[in-house]
Amino acid sequence: MTAPHVQQIVEGEGKEPHHTHPAVVHTHDHYHVSHHHRSGVGAVAGEWEHRTYWHTHEHNHNELTHSHDYSREDEEEHHGREAHIHDHAAPTHSPA
Repeated sequence: MTAPHVQQIVEGEGKEPHHTHPAVVHTHDHYHVSHHHRSGVGAVAGEWEHRTYWHTHEHNHNELTHSHDYSREDEEEHHGREAHIHDHAAPTHSPA
């Protein structure tokens, strides 16, 4: 099943003009971040910590239109440092 194409727009523009990255399937080490609720003695109610993990496997990125305040070169060079979201049961077909 293929998801319908959703038109993306950018409201406001950062230092880097809005641009579109095409959909891609590729492999690199990448990070995931989860929110872990702290509880127990000394924990503040509602306090959360970020837990980070990483691994490597083929995965997809859907088309993305956006703007940002850092260079396109920096964006491409440091892509692997970004936290990723995808379905690990089908990481090359994730809707995210």
